[in-house]
Amino acid sequence: MKRGLIAAVAVAGMMVGATACGADDGDGGAKAGPDGYKGQKLTVWVMSGSNPAGWTKTVSADFKKATGATVDFKVQQWDGIQQKLTTALSESTPPDVVEIGNTHTAAYAAAGGLADLGDLKKKLGADWSEGFNKSAVVDGKQYALPWYAGNRVVMYNKKVWAQAGIKGTPKTRAELFKDFDTIGKKTKAQPLYLPGQNWYFLDGLIIGTGGELVKKQGDKYVSNLGDPKVAKAMQIYKDYQAFSDAPKNKDEANPQQAQVFAKGDVGAIIAMGYEAATAVQANPKIKDDIGFFTIPGESADKPEGVFLGGSNLAVAAGSQKQDLAKEFLKVALSKKADGAMVSESGWAPKSPDLASFAKDNPAAQAEAPAAAKSSGVTPLIPQWASVENTPNPIKDYMTSVLNGKSPAAAAKAVEGEINKRLAQQQ
Repeated sequence: MKRGLIAAVAVAGMMVGATACGADDGDGGAKAGPDGYKGQKLTVWVMSGSNPAGWTKTVSADFKKATGATVDFKVQQWDGIQQKLTTALSESTPPDVVEIGNTHTAAYAAAGGLADLGDLKKKLGADWSEGFNKSAVVDGKQYALPWYAGNRVVMYNKKVWAQAGIKGTPKTRAELFKDFDTIGKKTKAQPLYLPGQNWYFLDGLIIGTGGELVKKQGDKYVSNLGDPKVAKAMQIYKDYQAFSDAPKNKDEANPQQAQVFAKGDVGAIIAMGYEAATAVQANPKIKDDIGFFTIPGESADKPEGVFLGGSNLAVAAGSQKQDLAKEFLKVALSKKADGAMVSESGWAPKSPDLASFAKDNPAAQAEAPAAAKSSGVTPLIPQWASVENTPNPIKDYMTSVLNGKSPAAAAKAVEGEINKRLAQQQ
């Protein structure tokens, strides 16, 4: 069984060596400024779907204007990226700037593959919210900078809700479940499409109950899946899933839940804002029927707990163009560029002064309350990334509970595998 990020530790020595081989002046002696960088090309790896067209065009132009250099965006696929990025960062000529999922940043930093960006953080991100920046800091050092992040919201079919006679949007979980029940009784639509293995939604529920997925046992991290707070979150998930006919042994990507939603016979899905575009692409007629609202919590004063998922941008420790890479980050993470990510892609604003960019994006507006009040991430330890590798044992836990096994028994069945993965990087 391959463990892409486990391999990162094995090549840590190579990464350090690659760093040592890099030019001390960062850009082979090139001087800063448009004249000094003119004619140079910076290689930036971004993941498929991450860089919207408008943002990419503007950032490319602004970067060239500021430095005289050009940027070469290399789009990567999520499937297999962990191993591919691990290999690339260990080579003597790695990509200069890389996009890294915020749950995986700690692993690459611990392996020695990323440059320290603490000086740049002070210049760019004084007002970034802690929730966004938390995953970019490892052992007190800034190894990446937050690019974008978002949290799940309820994406609903306004036509279905109108057919059920529902007016307004729910403010509590109980009200939401009442609306789902009404849709089930008064329409032919499936109230909610929620497959059994939407793992990041469960993580948000765990954040909401105050649970933790790992705990310290001596000097090691071990699974905490058997904790009653985790069991409580899983019960909430089970309550949600009871309104759905989706398979209990699949995740939201198999099939793509937005494409299921696009058929028009589903009341709602728990979705990222960008999934609306996927639905419209599958069925353009549904465009005007799509609405969003914040996932309501137990009480009206606090939204449901949510996983703040997204990506960071980092500079490869082995890059020989680190100074130019930092100039790119100044452009790519400027207020102008960050605002475009909010308005164009619907990501949550990462600072208060970006809120205005969300005014024309309903998904971003729906994300903002939970992102500010009740968001969190997966355990920020290098060992965690290997736990999420396919096959993710937590997904097996979820399916088992949904099929009737007690949370305690389901947790016990997979904790051995979780602990095995955690131990491989300790």
